[in-house]
Amino acid sequence: MTEVLLSEQGGSILTLTLNLPEKRNPISDPVMVDGLCAALEAADEDISVHCVILTGAGSSFSSGGDLKAMRPDSGGLPSARPVQTRRNYKYGIQRLPLLFQALEVPVVAAVNGHAIGAGCDLATMCDVRVAADGAKFAESFVKLGITPGDGGAWLLPRIVGFSKATELALTGETIDAAEALRIGLVSEVVDADALMGTARKIADKIAANPPHAVRMTKRLLREGQTADLKNILEMSAAMQSLAHATADNKEAIEAFLEKRKPEFKGE
Repeated sequence: MTEVLLSEQGGSILTLTLNLPEKRNPISDPVMVDGLCAALEAADEDISVHCVILTGAGSSFSSGGDLKAMRPDSGGLPSARPVQTRRNYKYGIQRLPLLFQALEVPVVAAVNGHAIGAGCDLATMCDVRVAADGAKFAESFVKLGITPGDGGAWLLPRIVGFSKATELALTGETIDAAEALRIGLVSEVVDADALMGTARKIADKIAANPPHAVRMTKRLLREGQTADLKNILEMSAAMQSLAHATADNKEAIEAFLEKRKPEFKGE
């Protein structure tokens, strides 16, 4: 049986690879959702993991849903019973955006190819996105006569703005990596053979910082998407009190004053 998700840790960086290249790495199947959720939850609990890189095997990042499983009662998300379809989404693919929103460990998406439908949304769930120059993106649900079912209507406007997100979602058109960079969907576009190296450089820069401070900073950024300033300031003060009490904070100050490179231990 194919291992649908590959996991490899090098130092403090964990690389997760969607591994159904013959199907273009769909994420709608329960086995893929379960595997991805389990791997990310484990990484979030493990303070030795400072950053996660998410990518896809083969020529695609993720095609989103498996079209062969889109017929009612074919084993995919749709059911002949609408109430069951609702449950399939709620206890299936919709676990992913909720988990990504709750994660404290940073996730860098290395978009190696097509990121279509839910695959595009998966990329938007990540904190940083870099793309190969041949990558393609599409919020293409309307092309299939359906709506974004995994949070794309919430995620995409927060990244590219309401007007552009609306255009992408209502036309369903595919954009290339250059356009994705122009509208801010990705932060960098590189040659395909440089993609993983670029993602690793970003992950290394993140991982070089004190892990508790990184995770709390990410939490504040995520909460800032929905909370008002007063609540963010209150949360910031609480987290800052924790950060000031860490050994890594003391080490950072001493290293600066002694003009040496700090050695952070996640303490």
